[in-house]
Amino acid sequence: MAEAVHILVTGGGGQLGLELVAADWPEGVVIHAPGRDALDLSDPVSIRAVFASQPFAAVINSGAWTAVDKAETEVAAAFAANALGPAVLAELAHAADIPLVQVSTDYVFDGSAAGAYQEGDPVAPLGVYGASKLAGELAVRTGAPRSVVLRTAWVLSPHRANFLKTMLRLAADRPTLRVVDDQYGCPTSARDIARAIRTVVLRMIAEPDSPTGIYHFVNEGRTSWAGLAREILRFSGEGGGPTAAVEGITTADYPTPARRPANSTLSTAKLARDYGVVPRPWQEAVAEIVAELHPERSSA
Repeated sequence: MAEAVHILVTGGGGQLGLELVAADWPEGVVIHAPGRDALDLSDPVSIRAVFASQPFAAVINSGAWTAVDKAETEVAAAFAANALGPAVLAELAHAADIPLVQVSTDYVFDGSAAGAYQEGDPVAPLGVYGASKLAGELAVRTGAPRSVVLRTAWVLSPHRANFLKTMLRLAADRPTLRVVDDQYGCPTSARDIARAIRTVVLRMIAEPDSPTGIYHFVNEGRTSWAGLAREILRFSGEGGGPTAAVEGITTADYPTPARRPANSTLSTAKLARDYGVVPRPWQEAVAEIVAELHPERSSA
């Protein structure tokens, strides 16, 4: 019998972590996804303890401090989880000579680009969250040569709190929703991100000289938050679920403590070239999530 391949996943209770745990891994792959009570990214002692518990073949850091607005006033906490945690993981992964996949974000950019961001484009975070995630990227790339930083954006799933679930909840009570229509990005399924990471990490385990560096993964296409809301509610209505009209508003109409990038569009050409991962359209991914949340209606 072949020896089991053990992979450590941080943030196992989050949108992406849950999809990584549920992914279709090859026989013999064992996913370890300890809860925050066992592995707290802001606590190096807990990270080292978990790492010492098992000879891992790879680490996927899908955990993070993701409270974007709260980060503006809790700077140290955001940096502890998003920068210090990855630094410790990078140190341990490098010492064990195993690959590390670090999940990052579109928030490392300021959103001023005219088109889709390439991996090598200048970074300029607008707030604490983006700055802390950028610090995590730097820690991983300098501390763990066998690493991939995978930036993604606008993550959606049937799990936990996210924009899609918020729209469905609000539509159940309101005839019209006012949604920002001047911020653009790529809605992305957490399940699709997990599949992309599975492809990357399995190759990194099998081939020590596999490509490393920074990559982007998002679903194909772009839209605004209002455009996304309209599609979510269209799919929902067609399946017998809640629906509502969507009124587009400006960013200025909906002020938040943290500034958001006006353009979060990411190019995925590099990941397709190096790892053969080609994303599906975001509309297809969104329709799948809506149907999963309302299976009895969608199948009626």
